[in-house]
Amino acid sequence: MAGYLPIVALFLLALLFASGSLLVSRLLGPKRPNAVKEGPYESGIVPTRDPAQRFPVRFYLVAMIFIIFDIEIVFTYPWAVIYSRDLGKFGLIEMVVFAVVVIVAFLYLISNGGLDWGPSRRARPPVDEPVRTTTSTVRRVSKAPAGLVPGEDGAGGGQAA
Repeated sequence: MAGYLPIVALFLLALLFASGSLLVSRLLGPKRPNAVKEGPYESGIVPTRDPAQRFPVRFYLVAMIFIIFDIEIVFTYPWAVIYSRDLGKFGLIEMVVFAVVVIVAFLYLISNGGLDWGPSRRARPPVDEPVRTTTSTVRRVSKAPAGLVPGEDGAGGGQAA
């Protein structure tokens, strides 16, 4: 039982610190909140626009696959160092199973489009083109030089006199 005394003491210290921090923040914290006190504040600048939206799920998929590949590297290096001496065929089979699990996770990520950061390739509904009407369309007509009536300048379209 004496061997568990340091663990119990550490647990009690952590509990005391957490409850003490909550108590002190309750005693010293603001008593009457208002809009100014609860408003966001960063470097003395009042925000002029809404905060950014949440990250897309693809971001978290890529982050998880990055961690998985980091773990694979961490385990592959020691395996490669001691493979020939101690592990033998069992170590080889174990590493192949581990690599297959990582590759399956990577293929799942690719199949769900986790690495496609460009515009979405989903079929978008067709956009109805606006109907052209006399009020929405402006017809540009060039002005004729002074003294000429359109069609009488001999450039075609008019009758020759």
